[in-house]
Amino acid sequence: MLSTKCLFLFLFFGISSALIAQTKAVTEEGEEVILYNDGTWKTLNKENLKESVIKNNPKKYKRSKDANFNLKSQNTDMVFALNTQEWKFSKATNNEDAEYEFSYKDGDLYGMAITEKIAIPMETLKEIAVENARDIAPDLTLVTQEYRTVNGLKVLHTEMHGTMKGIKFAYFGYYYSGEQGSVQFVVFTSQDLMKEYKGAAEKFLNGLMTSKK
Repeated sequence: MLSTKCLFLFLFFGISSALIAQTKAVTEEGEEVILYNDGTWKTLNKENLKESVIKNNPKKYKRSKDANFNLKSQNTDMVFALNTQEWKFSKATNNEDAEYEFSYKDGDLYGMAITEKIAIPMETLKEIAVENARDIAPDLTLVTQEYRTVNGLKVLHTEMHGTMKGIKFAYFGYYYSGEQGSVQFVVFTSQDLMKEYKGAAEKFLNGLMTSKK
């Protein structure tokens, strides 16, 4: 079984157990809707998560010049280049499927690296992530998806928004698969904070590279 199940667990630490997550319901007309704990509801739109043409971003992305540490994966031939003055990292403890967990020192922005020795198509990695995320956040929306070239690697970039336990979160990540194995390198925070942290998030993710670089 592919270890891709827990992508959205521990999104925010210390969430009160009194918070009630949104639930799915079906109207008399057979239409699926999302019921929120504030009494509002929203039609469940699955169309935006279906396969569509994924465009190529012509821009070339590179690791930051101030990335002062190369964190090597033990499962694949991949490296996560980061600035240790900006990011803390550790072996994953909150998510058993992840190899590493990260936290931004200057705010509530978190990350994780899920690595596989087996090569899995990038689109498949994304679909697995979407399916498992929708188990927790049925209103998940795929905001952006495009192919990027990052340190010479072709990756699939996505941004997804959803609601979990009443919190509107944003999920911003890179998916890569090749001879080195498969990697899901992602960051997450609230939707409002992602607007503020997007630059830091993208700079961090652009540290994805092979150990041969």
